[in-house]
Amino acid sequence: MAAKKQVLAIILGGGQGTRLFPLTIQRSKPAVPLGGKYRLIDITVSNCINSGISNIYVLTQFNSASLNRHISQTYRFSRFFEGFVEILAAEQTPENLEWFQGTADAVRQVMPHVTEFDPSHVLILSGDHLYQMNYRQFLDHHINSGADITVSTFPCNAAQASNFGLLRTNDSGRVTEFREKPSGELLEEMKLNTDSGALLDDPPPRPFLASMGVYAFNYEALRDLLKDGRHKDFGHEVIPVAINQYHVQSFHFSGYWEDIGTISAFYNANLDLASIVPKFNLFNADAPIFTRPRFLPGSKLIDCEVRDSIISDGCIVNRASIINSIVGVRARIGNYSRLEYTLHMGADYYQTMDDLEADSHQGLPWIGVGEKTIIRRTIIDKNVRIGSNVRILNEAAREHHDGENYYIREGIVIIPKGAIITDGTII
Repeated sequence: MAAKKQVLAIILGGGQGTRLFPLTIQRSKPAVPLGGKYRLIDITVSNCINSGISNIYVLTQFNSASLNRHISQTYRFSRFFEGFVEILAAEQTPENLEWFQGTADAVRQVMPHVTEFDPSHVLILSGDHLYQMNYRQFLDHHINSGADITVSTFPCNAAQASNFGLLRTNDSGRVTEFREKPSGELLEEMKLNTDSGALLDDPPPRPFLASMGVYAFNYEALRDLLKDGRHKDFGHEVIPVAINQYHVQSFHFSGYWEDIGTISAFYNANLDLASIVPKFNLFNADAPIFTRPRFLPGSKLIDCEVRDSIISDGCIVNRASIINSIVGVRARIGNYSRLEYTLHMGADYYQTMDDLEADSHQGLPWIGVGEKTIIRRTIIDKNVRIGSNVRILNEAAREHHDGENYYIREGIVIIPKGAIITDGTII
């Protein structure tokens, strides 16, 4: 009996990630740590697994070593279970000597792998968005509507609209117009009819229908649209062209979705995870977020003050105050230090006593935060050494600044991976 065709998911690893600099100096966007113990890629891969979709390609091009390592160490399915999460890095071939030129070009270049798999449908997903979605419901809508292509959409307001691809649909949900990041008069033309009801009843009004960058394709439609190599990007070219040739449908998504491609969006989305009722629920037992098992001990907190925060596995926090913050795995916080509205990504390894003694002889702080240090509104990347009596408060209220071993973006201080902040430093 012939094997039943299956759904294939393709997760786009993103470009250079310049808007998330300096978090993307050494890693791609999907590999950026999230929520203390996860990576961005874990969100989309977990959505796939929770939706029963276990055939997944991840396309990468820039700074992919960290992502490759995370994928290989995390997603190892049983040999008795058919499924895979596999990295497909950009590669030069005799037929193609160029790197990925856009989202659609990336998929076109890996089409030999897709063709070999011979799927019934292909999901095109982004690896740097924060949301929980049952892709099976999305696919059911796609199939039941008789569509060739379905775009997942959400309502947005005027302030957000110019950052997204916008759609207009008819009464049956069929897409009649699509414009990528319009502005001015073109933006006004994409407003939905004011009688649309549900899209307009929230303050502020949300009279635009935006694409989430989540697509379902019939395999044949995807193959035919990409075969000549003319179209490099899904939003700018493929979807607008497809509207005139294929049945393109909209799927309305009503849950939380956030594009965390900028420093402020990334920072706010992380800190919201520790709020009383977070917009993104990490505690949803029906849709868990999977990540690499590290087999770390429970965190040890000695005489601490902790409010509205998340402390990840394997941390040691001594007589410190953690307020409205996220503390990542293996973090060490010294006596009488204080973290406020701070995302601390933790460490990749523990230092031994010999390491600590050697650092002391060299005048280096340990990996973590020393004593009597105050940190506010800061992102601390992995393996950072912050000494004692340090003040990271951005009291000058700078919006954008490049300093020694630190950066400020959108008023948020960022300490890059592996940086050293010596005792008594003031930022």
